[in-house]
Amino acid sequence: MKQIFSKLLALVLVMAISLMGCSGGTGILTGNYTQDTLNLVSSLRTAIELPEGSEEKIAAQAEARQVINEYASRYVRDPNIAKLPSFTTMRTALNGLAGHYNYYPNRPVPEKLKNRLEQEFKQVEASLRQGV
Repeated sequence: MKQIFSKLLALVLVMAISLMGCSGGTGILTGNYTQDTLNLVSSLRTAIELPEGSEEKIAAQAEARQVINEYASRYVRDPNIAKLPSFTTMRTALNGLAGHYNYYPNRPVPEKLKNRLEQEFKQVEASLRQGV
């Protein structure tokens, strides 16, 4: 009986670990840095421009926080990407937006921050077009 129980426990643990490895992410990140960055910029622009108080805005902000964390954790560990000007500019933009969402979750994004983010997003897109 003890042997059967230990085999059953081992099987359950293997299945649990396998399933945890399969779950995860919002599905917006593909592993392709350029495409992930462009998708993230598009997603963040949408989240910023949605009207305040709408259900879509709340959902978009929650997704933005999650994707910002996923993006940063995926690409900060890659030294070839972490040193790119597009990545450092993107991190600056993400830090500004994440800081606003963390400290002022119920307030709209100020125009000054929106303008700065848009400028940084354009710099990132230009850097990606140049391949850096």
